[in-house]
Amino acid sequence: MSGADGCLVMCSSFPCATPENGTRDTSPTIVLDHGDPTMYESYWQKMGNKCNITFNGNDSLSYFANGKSLCWFLESKLEEQIKRLHKIVGNAIVDNNYIVVGTGSSQLVQAALYALSPSDQLEPISVVSASPFYSAYPDMTDFVRSGLHKWAGDANLFEKDGPYIELITSPNNPDGIIREPVVNGEQGKLIYDLAYYWPQYTSITSPANHDVMLFTISKCTGHAGSRIGWALVKDKEVAGKMTKFMEISTIGVSKEAQLRAGKILEVVSDSCLDFTLENFFEYSRSLMTDRWQRLRQVVTDNDIFFIQNYPRQYCLFTKDVCESHPAFAWLICKGGEEEDCEKLLKEHKIQTRSGRRFGTDSRKVRISMLSRDEDFNIFLKRLMTIKGCINKK
Repeated sequence: MSGADGCLVMCSSFPCATPENGTRDTSPTIVLDHGDPTMYESYWQKMGNKCNITFNGNDSLSYFANGKSLCWFLESKLEEQIKRLHKIVGNAIVDNNYIVVGTGSSQLVQAALYALSPSDQLEPISVVSASPFYSAYPDMTDFVRSGLHKWAGDANLFEKDGPYIELITSPNNPDGIIREPVVNGEQGKLIYDLAYYWPQYTSITSPANHDVMLFTISKCTGHAGSRIGWALVKDKEVAGKMTKFMEISTIGVSKEAQLRAGKILEVVSDSCLDFTLENFFEYSRSLMTDRWQRLRQVVTDNDIFFIQNYPRQYCLFTKDVCESHPAFAWLICKGGEEEDCEKLLKEHKIQTRSGRRFGTDSRKVRISMLSRDEDFNIFLKRLMTIKGCINKK
């Protein structure tokens, strides 16, 4: 592998990965390929038993949860806390919207695609997203080959003379950019994936108010294992079809998971209002700010990579001007398109996700910023080692 100045040749042959005593490096690979939000463990450990919830043997026997909601398996406690948190943070309009709960936002993406796809069409409706797009969108769209929809790739290249569905991730996964629709065709339907539109990642500049908006507890609070996501949907028919998708695929969503999620969201909301509690978003934002500052320093020093810069914007929640600190770093190797950044980092025992998975080129990789402190610290040290390798030329 050769970089812009030829220095990467030494690194790709891995001469600097062997310790000075000549023994082979047997340390484990740091896995930053997926956004496992273990960073949040430190906050929830501080909360102790505040999120504890007890279930009796006679609880959750019925399939049904809420006779008043269009989404008949949505627990009232979760619905209440979703509305409360959005109003406190100010990141989404909840009034006059239907709430549909899902097993994470991944299931909700599939439910929304089903609900927005015409059932009487001769050809599957095209699904697009602007590159770099979330790497799972192609599989989500085509996995079951339903015949209702098909993945059509980069929204920037789509011919807008027919019906389509555009997926808009904002802030974007992988590069953290605030996104707007790209195609802007008359026959388009839009799904806004707002998993990262929370104050620890970006400024809340206005409450989102779109036809279909998706959120997930995994990136909001870090509880990915609970597998709870929710959609805010304006149209009753679309919300009803999404609910039907859940009914057919899983007959609803676990009540235990919903009630736990409701309790967690309650504690997060309380922390924003009760000065005796440590504000969850301030704590998380502080962690993200520190990590991004340290990463930027390493990248600036090594002269091999560069990363995205973000504008400073006024945040309605924090009431100050702040910079975005996305959940992922979009790291780019300097040099030509033949560079393979994923391979280079893997040789230094850093596992990332290649830009090819996101509809772009191999010079770019997505790196999770949400790992435990010890893993993130090792990652920075190994990134600095690549710079040290260059300097030894």
